[in-house]
Amino acid sequence: MLHQKAFLILAFSLVVLHLFSQPTSNSPWGDQGNGTYINPILNADYSDPDVTRVGDDYYMVCSEFHFMGIPVLHSKDLVNWTIIARVYDEFKFAPEYDSNDRYASGSWAPSIRFHDNKFWIYFCTPKEGLFVSTADKPEGPWEPLTQVANIAGWEDPCPFWDENGQGYLGHSKVGAGPIYIHKLSPDGKKLMDDGAIVYTGPVAEGTKIHKLNGYYYLSIPEGGVERGWQTILRSKNIYGPYEKKVVLEKGSTEINGPHQGAWIDLPNGDWWFIHFQSVNSIGRVCHLQPMRWKDDWPEIGVDIDRNGIGEPVYVWKKPNVGKTYSISTPQTSDEFNSAQLGFQWAWNHNPVNSEWSLTQKSGFLQLNALQAASFLKAKNTLTQKVMGPRGEATTLLLADQMKDGQKAGLCLMGKQYNLIGLKKSANKLFVFADINGKSTETPINANKIYLQVKVTSENGGNQFYYSTDNKKFVPFAEAFSVGSGNWKGPKIGLFSYNEKENGGSAAFDWLHYIYEGPQNSLK
Repeated sequence: MLHQKAFLILAFSLVVLHLFSQPTSNSPWGDQGNGTYINPILNADYSDPDVTRVGDDYYMVCSEFHFMGIPVLHSKDLVNWTIIARVYDEFKFAPEYDSNDRYASGSWAPSIRFHDNKFWIYFCTPKEGLFVSTADKPEGPWEPLTQVANIAGWEDPCPFWDENGQGYLGHSKVGAGPIYIHKLSPDGKKLMDDGAIVYTGPVAEGTKIHKLNGYYYLSIPEGGVERGWQTILRSKNIYGPYEKKVVLEKGSTEINGPHQGAWIDLPNGDWWFIHFQSVNSIGRVCHLQPMRWKDDWPEIGVDIDRNGIGEPVYVWKKPNVGKTYSISTPQTSDEFNSAQLGFQWAWNHNPVNSEWSLTQKSGFLQLNALQAASFLKAKNTLTQKVMGPRGEATTLLLADQMKDGQKAGLCLMGKQYNLIGLKKSANKLFVFADINGKSTETPINANKIYLQVKVTSENGGNQFYYSTDNKKFVPFAEAFSVGSGNWKGPKIGLFSYNEKENGGSAAFDWLHYIYEGPQNSLK
């Protein structure tokens, strides 16, 4: 029976592909350049996605946890996305974000909405409570964070404004459930009551609130990150009682835990659902599912086995938005020629802004080394998401201002951290690597070095390299694995710290990152 289901899914996908011309992007995911897409549409750790539409533009936010801060993405067709803003660059509501002691905390499952001619983003942190920021434009500027409620143990908030203007906020509790509904103040910055429990379910979290045809809908993930499903609740009263229906599950597909995300309505009346899938070597990647309505219940994906519950699609026709838009993906490479950091970058915990610069040495990112006992405690580590199943990141590091005790270079961090770079000891430079706690080093007679990491989703297949001429790259240290950790997928990054004392500086000329995916030419 399982083989029959797998055959049906494959056959259905082949039929969809046959209806369109041959793919032009040669990508195993995203826009195929022929009117179709292959899931995931975002093959990177854009976890707990939420999306809102304003006119014919779509805006997405995601969890960043202890990285700063929440990115805002933009799309015209729900398949091709770029990053247009970052909501905040530092989080000053607890000293642990300055001391690098809040791993796995920070922003959990934000929601984005457009109301009263403003964009609103709400999110919780597990220890500091509920926060909101607003902006007139999605590109910002975003107002400084307001702490709406200083209560630990909340997660996954979502605002909703009824036809009469009354605002509400739904959320769950850390550990997943139950689901609470509160009334919001008119300015959206206060809760007007202690909240009412409206639903208790198996790992119920991530609620999104909608209203159509007189029904209030709560769209919630249940069952946990890796193995869950998507549940819909509906009621004629926002406080319930609610009816329940499971609308999306793994079924016979390979898409584990297809849940937690956003409903999106198109101007033409079509509906779509964006959700995540947990992939250990990349993170929580984003899938796009067709969505329909029947008897005032949403149907999501395709019900392959006819059990009344949808299953995720692998390939599908792109949303009908009336136009064809060029293939685009979130930014990766950076020449460091601007006075502003690219939106693809996120600091690990709070940065020390006086100790980094894009203007002190024109055309370079300069990271001054502050004292830290280990990499995880190092300040001003700058990171970006791993994209796709294979990739290659290379950077040029200048070491002429490094000081004794300093380490600087390229990292791939996740559940474990892995480093390659230069260290200065006894006034001499060494190439060093730290692979899951195992250190390797060799002396080098050069003040600049090209560092490279080849990233793969294959277990044990990641490898560091270095070069002095950007032509011949030498593999260094052993190959290694890296997986998701602290709720985040692996991240590529640049670092500079000193194990002895404050002192020394590292200058990065550029970072070039190519990967297997749309618009890229990784061989």
